[in-house]
This record gives sequence, structure tokens and C-alpha cells, in this order.
Amino acid sequence: MQKRVLVGKTLSELKQLAQELKMPAFAGKQIAEWLYEKRVTDFSAMTNISKQNRERLAEECSVGVEPPVHQVVSEDGTEKYLFSLSDGYTVETVYIPDRERATLCVSSQVGCKMNCLFCMTGKQGFQRNLTPAEIMNQILAVPHSQELTNIVFMGMGEPTDNLDSVLTVIEILTSAWGMAWSPKRITLSTVGIRKGVKRFLDESKCHLAVSLHAPDGRRAKYMPAEKAFPISEMIAMLREYDFSHQRRLSFEYIMLRGVNDSIEDAQKLSELLKGLDCRVNLIRYHAIPGISLQSSSDATIEAFRNELNNRGVVATIRASRGEDVSAACGMLASQKGK
Repeated sequence: MQKRVLVGKTLSELKQLAQELKMPAFAGKQIAEWLYEKRVTDFSAMTNISKQNRERLAEECSVGVEPPVHQVVSEDGTEKYLFSLSDGYTVETVYIPDRERATLCVSSQVGCKMNCLFCMTGKQGFQRNLTPAEIMNQILAVPHSQELTNIVFMGMGEPTDNLDSVLTVIEILTSAWGMAWSPKRITLSTVGIRKGVKRFLDESKCHLAVSLHAPDGRRAKYMPAEKAFPISEMIAMLREYDFSHQRRLSFEYIMLRGVNDSIEDAQKLSELLKGLDCRVNLIRYHAIPGISLQSSSDATIEAFRNELNNRGVVATIRASRGEDVSAACGMLASQKGK
């Protein structure tokens, strides 16, 4: 009999589980505290639960925290981990230390349906969604788990295409019974599936990052999702929300030499975002096999940034991290492993 995995369950699910195992309902809250606050992985350490109930838990359940099977470290300190899933698939997770910040870039799917031209994950196609347990395991099982200050759903997959699991993980991260994080420590990155983005904005208070990469219809050449979800309609929807206080809205823009990096492109982008409280993160393109695109020069990226800033759009250049170990933006991939 396959044991039930506890990590990734919400408080209500843990209470229901406790009742199914003939344990008092309050044991569900005790289990949540051991899992998410105290990070215990051994049932015998759950000392405020009776010995009989601990034995029952051990017989019927597993905690579900499994360490990565492989790890590589970049020259800049970025660390990439490979996690093996129960069905043989694998996913990658990236840890990015930066002075007082320690960010974990987590995956939400095995592969991705979006097939963006510049992204390695899309090249492997889509295998399946990750469960809340598999997403939470990335957060709890990395070596620097206790040091994390920020979580970004920017790893493998489109988070709004697996929104039930992602929102469950956000509930665990931000609830008082869970890890009690501020939503301001969490960012979700998306190609802009409107229905999913709207639900994310309505059901969470976390930051949003939208992959843009071109200020007009050319976006469809590099991001097939543009055909079904035009960025102009996405931005029109975003104008209905308030991003002036707790929640931050940003747009990710990969700088492609001779493709989307002209001053005219910067001017079009500033018009597209005019009046929207947001920032633009300019990202150097990281080469992937079989794709002939090239990154813009540093001078071109700086000129693009300056043009946006001069036109009232806050723009910054994101530092590239982990490129030497294929951990940088757009480089994550995995194999089926079957």
C-alpha cells in the first residue's frame, strides 16, 4: 500500500487525515506545526502526539521530504538541484544567494506547454503537473531551506497552468499554521494566461511577473501563447488592479540582439505600459542548443534601460546568475528518466 504524503497538505487536509486515522482533530494542527514550522522529518520527533498515534502515522504516511539527487554549484555561488519524482521524472530547482537575500526558483511542472523559443524547458515538451507535495519538497529539502528569504515560481513550467497546486503551496507558505511568510516574499512568473492570472491576483497577495519580450505582435514569433493570450489584453486586465502598495507588478524582457532591442522598441514598450504602476526587468539572453538567437550587447541593454527610465518606466538590468551550470533564466530542463 502506498503511503500518504503529508508535506503539501493544508491544515484542513491534515485535520481530515487525523480523523480518518482515528486521531483527535487537533492533531492535524500539531502535524502542520511539525511539518512546516519545526521542519521535522521523523515521526518519532513529534513529541506532543501520543506514541500510539505517531506509530499509526508512520504506518500509514510518509513525511515526503526527499533530498535532491544531484547538485551543481556555479562560480557565482548559484546552486542547481535535480529532484527525482516517484514516477521517474525529474525537475530542477535553483538557489540564488545575493547578499542579504536567498532566493529559491522552484518548478511547477515537468516540462512546459508554452514552447517559448528562447526557453530550454519548452523544448522538452510537457509531461505533467507537479503536486503540492512535489513543489513543497523543493522548498523544504534544499540544503539552504532554513535560510530562504524569497520564493519565485520561475522554474520549469507555467505556474498558472498548474494553479491549484501553486495556490495550495502559497497557502502553506503564507498561513499562520504553515510557514507564516509574508506574500511579499513570493513572486509568480507567467506568460500571461488571463484566466489563471486573474485567479492568482484574486486569491493571493503575492507579486506578479509577466513575460513580455516584445512590445507588439512580434511576440507571437517567440511566444506562441501570444496568439491565444495577446499581451495587450493582458495589460488591459492588469490595469483593473492596484499595484501601488503591497503587491508588485513587473515585466520580464529578454534582450535579443537585432530582434527587440532598438530604441524604437523601448519607445513602443513605454507606450504599451504607460500609466501602469510597474517595473521592467531586462534580462540577457542565455544561449540554448539549436537556437540561433543572441543576447544584446551590454551597451544596447543599458541604452534600452535608459530610454525606458527617461520615459517614466522604471527599468533595471537583471544580473545573470548560474549560466555556467545552465541554471540561468530559460536554461532549466530535465529528462523523463524512465
